[in-house]
Amino acid sequence: MTIFITSLCVQAQITVCTTCTISSIQQGIDLATAYDTVFVEEGVYFEYNIAIGKPLTILGENGAIIDGQKQGTILKVQTTNATISGLTLRHVGLSHTEEYAAVHVSNTKHFTLNRLTVEDAFFGFLIEGSSKGRITNNKLSGESEMEFYSGNGIHAWKSKELVITENEIRNLRDGIYLEFVDNSEVVNNLSENNIRYGLHFMFSNNNAYSNNTFTKNGAGVAVMFSKFIEMKDNHFLNNWGTASFGLLLKEIYDAEITGNTFDENTVAIAVEGSSRITYQHNKLSANGWGVKMSGGCYSNKFLSNAFSNNSFDVSFNSRLNDNEFTGNYWSTYSGYDLNKDGIGDVPHRPVKLFSYVVNKTPESIVLLRSFFVDLINFTENVAPVFTPVDLIDNSPLMRVPS
Repeated sequence: MTIFITSLCVQAQITVCTTCTISSIQQGIDLATAYDTVFVEEGVYFEYNIAIGKPLTILGENGAIIDGQKQGTILKVQTTNATISGLTLRHVGLSHTEEYAAVHVSNTKHFTLNRLTVEDAFFGFLIEGSSKGRITNNKLSGESEMEFYSGNGIHAWKSKELVITENEIRNLRDGIYLEFVDNSEVVNNLSENNIRYGLHFMFSNNNAYSNNTFTKNGAGVAVMFSKFIEMKDNHFLNNWGTASFGLLLKEIYDAEITGNTFDENTVAIAVEGSSRITYQHNKLSANGWGVKMSGGCYSNKFLSNAFSNNSFDVSFNSRLNDNEFTGNYWSTYSGYDLNKDGIGDVPHRPVKLFSYVVNKTPESIVLLRSFFVDLINFTENVAPVFTPVDLIDNSPLMRVPS
């Protein structure tokens, strides 16, 4: 045992190794006092339900592996000021009645999960009733192929002031799931190949999501029943499927969606009953639908976005419109710019009649590239009957905004 003396307190480092007197991690934790470090040397430790009930740092050497043998949760954190770093956690228990996790944090403040590798997870990190946590630079993966048999990568419930950053999450149900989580940040994460959503959050307010990549998931991101959300500079890529989307907004209010890239999704942005949202400087390209709006969507603003090569740029299920489209780029715009100011001289109607037809009769999509479709779209554009009369971009851009 090595002793470190500081001006505030005496802290000990307790070393655990497979050939030492202290050969189990739980034994090292039990021997430690508050604010000690338990250092885990290289080796495989077959343990689960390891309880951390005092402020500690659990630090793993490269090659330190805890194998839960599929028996249950591996680490349980029930204390303030806990840090877990540098370990590989594998073979979490699988249950249809219990939420087993590689790390379960409950009723805790000031915790850190850092540089952890989780393999064969059911749930990766399960955070409940906790605050002021940092979840950084971890790699989490699962092996399930069906939603019914899998849990979420980072699952937080009834928590606040979390920072979730620089994580890689693959092959789980939802990459990141937040419910009743407020005043938190999700930054610079990669969430890919997850069965359901890359990110899924509900009833979670005053949060910021930036510089994340959500790719090849069942669907990209689902945002439900939340307000005061900022989503900035994220990438929503290759989320394909019959009911898939890059971003779903359902009953969201007072949000900023800025600088995001939506590329090759079935629906880039699906919006249901969401109001007072500003969409600005987003790039939507090569999607089936760019923006698909339904339900009561009011006082939304689409400003300086780029809609390029989507099958349908905007789909709207009502003739009533209370949303603003101003200064966007549309690759389908066929107008002109005589004064060369970069703004089209003729207004653009982004909602095509055929998108209305496809919403009513999905099978009609087979006619997408036909002359008949071009004809009915042209006719509706000249004299709108089914599409919103006032859904117009009066200043369409001639070039993609920088």
